[in-house]
Amino acid sequence: MIATAVIVALSTLAVGLALAFLLRLLPTVRLQLVGLAFLAVLVPLGAVLLSGWVMFHMGDDVKILAVTAASALTAIVAALVVARSIADSIDRVRGASVELAKGDLDARAPEDGPAEVADLAAAFNEMGENLQRLFDTRRELVAWASHDLRTPLANIQAMLEALEDGLGRSEEYIPALREQAAVLSQLVDDLFELARIDANALTLELQRLPVAPVVSSSLRGVEAEARLRQIRLAAEVGDEVEARFAPDKLERVLMNLLTNALRHTPSDGSVAVRVAAFRNEVRVAVEDTGEGLDAEARTRMFDRFWRADRSRSSRGAGLGLAIARGLVEAHGGRIWAEDREGGGARVCFTLPAS
Repeated sequence: MIATAVIVALSTLAVGLALAFLLRLLPTVRLQLVGLAFLAVLVPLGAVLLSGWVMFHMGDDVKILAVTAASALTAIVAALVVARSIADSIDRVRGASVELAKGDLDARAPEDGPAEVADLAAAFNEMGENLQRLFDTRRELVAWASHDLRTPLANIQAMLEALEDGLGRSEEYIPALREQAAVLSQLVDDLFELARIDANALTLELQRLPVAPVVSSSLRGVEAEARLRQIRLAAEVGDEVEARFAPDKLERVLMNLLTNALRHTPSDGSVAVRVAAFRNEVRVAVEDTGEGLDAEARTRMFDRFWRADRSRSSRGAGLGLAIARGLVEAHGGRIWAEDREGGGARVCFTLPAS
């Protein structure tokens, strides 16, 4: 009898494993769940009937069959209900993905159903929001790049026509032409730098160097503008503080942040660079005493072509902070903005210490 029981158990296990492997070949989750429901019922049912035949020589086979059939039917119905619920949740996510693939960027999946499906829907919705933001950014990129390229080109064309018509002297227009050409050159360089950042094509030769000389050089670069606007510059950095960075890229990050800070700092205000060393990183902060940050600025200030001045009357194409973020992240650091205690804004970034 024990030998027979062992044979029945091993046979049930073998059949169950073989059928479970075949279930994986079914084309849809719905069919796999239905097949699993039948497998979970029919294999134990067969084992019970076989055991009943061995034990009772089929004397009570009708009773055994009735009980097992009722239990099996209950289990199948319950399994089908659960399978339908899971499959319907997946179908809703699939439907939203089809709409998104057709170009409906507003398509979102309901975040309900089992936890795994709800997590899948949440991840899908986040992807949809990121795609929508990406397309919006692309449209803004085309519109704003066209604007920023068209303005200096129109100025150059107007000055050239004035020279051709004899309405001005060359010595009057050459400095202005040179200035407009510099604006175009800077914009093209910025776009090229962003393209390299997006393509992960930056080649950085990181060196362990003191941070203080780069901070001093950057402050000298904006000193003339700060003096003209009567803005005080300050630095807090120890000569012993070292980090791993590419000197030219770090100076560009600081110049972009300092230029942005000066732009938003009123006369008689101040801009400061503060550097602090931690165990695994060096934290650099550029602080100003300007108007501070609103909710939109905190969210979008590192987006390319975004500027707090929506009239676009301020200087610059709105690429400086986007480039700063790309360069910092290329160093393996992170960058963020926050309000400063007592008023103003603080933009912080990190560099690897070793």
